[in-house]
Amino acid sequence: MDLYEYQARDVFEKHGVPVLPGIVASTPDEAKAAAEQLGGGTVVVKAQVKTGGRGKVGGVRVVHSPDAAHAAATEILGMDIKGHTVHKVMIAAGAFIEQEFYISILLDRAERRYLAMCSVEGGMEIEQLAVEKPEALARVAIDPLVGVDAAKAAQIVAEAGFPDELADKVAAVIESLWTVYDQEDATLVEVNPLVLTAAGDIIALDGKVTLDDNASFRHDDHAALEDKAAADPLEAKAKHMNLNYVKLDGSVGIIGNGAGLVMSTLDVVAYAGEQFGGVKPANFLDIGGGASAEVMANGLDVILHDPQVKSVFVNVFGGITSCVAVADGIVGALQALGDEASKPLVVRLDGNAVDEGRAILAAANHPLVTIVETMDGAAAKAAELAATAA
Repeated sequence: MDLYEYQARDVFEKHGVPVLPGIVASTPDEAKAAAEQLGGGTVVVKAQVKTGGRGKVGGVRVVHSPDAAHAAATEILGMDIKGHTVHKVMIAAGAFIEQEFYISILLDRAERRYLAMCSVEGGMEIEQLAVEKPEALARVAIDPLVGVDAAKAAQIVAEAGFPDELADKVAAVIESLWTVYDQEDATLVEVNPLVLTAAGDIIALDGKVTLDDNASFRHDDHAALEDKAAADPLEAKAKHMNLNYVKLDGSVGIIGNGAGLVMSTLDVVAYAGEQFGGVKPANFLDIGGGASAEVMANGLDVILHDPQVKSVFVNVFGGITSCVAVADGIVGALQALGDEASKPLVVRLDGNAVDEGRAILAAANHPLVTIVETMDGAAAKAAELAATAA
């Protein structure tokens, strides 16, 4: 789960990372009141969206009075930034910035370790810096069993090239950022920019935090950070049902058992769809290796309620999962949904109890269900049905 900047600021403050005061506002009047609360002087009005590049499109404004904060919030609220509508702004206290730096701690999946990236050149796109001046971006591996202690923080600071007079201050902040990463079960903690103020303080001026959803059972407070209003309703429904579901932009609904099989199914459907005007998969949905009839029914319930879906491809290779359970789930779901089920299903079953599973579907003889024995053939049929329905 990605956090909004104001949420990241609050998490930073909770763990001792130095931040500036910030107040969230949903209306221009609230923005004006927040500016007054922060002293009535210079503040920054910052769009709260989960994407970068806000400043380039006018989503970040430095203003010098509460009335100016009201005017800026009026312009920013409702703005579209890379497909994200701004519903909130953060009114942050201003700062006199002497220098800008960059620091992040992340999960390096390729190397199966944690990684700190740090540079004395912050305030710009880190991707651009990494390409144009790779030598300016220090990359320091972190042992998960040790984390970032004083010695590791000093190493990060030294490899990034911080001057001696700032080394201890920056290292202390990096240790606090590690505390955020570790104690909140994050996969990313990023500060860009980390700044040196005219008063000589090191401040996290902006923050990005991504939390590991798989660790949410350890953090009851993380549920309050979720933006339920902005969540896709189908993804929210699937999450409530404990389904591994990701919505895509195509028209063929996909259900499979096992992430590898589902990924392969997406590719096969996309390839088959080229023959029918570019038909694409509408989702990723993995019902798991030991899926029950109930899980199968839940998956169909989610996908069949997606207005974007024109056909559904159920692709199951029975291993732990019995094709009987899959077939029972399909039949039961269609019976439960009744008239709400109006989209054709192409079913390919193979493996454990495949003959019995196909027999259950054949006996049900549901008009929406087509049984196809091969994966390629089923993908082509599903793509054809989606193209015809469109």
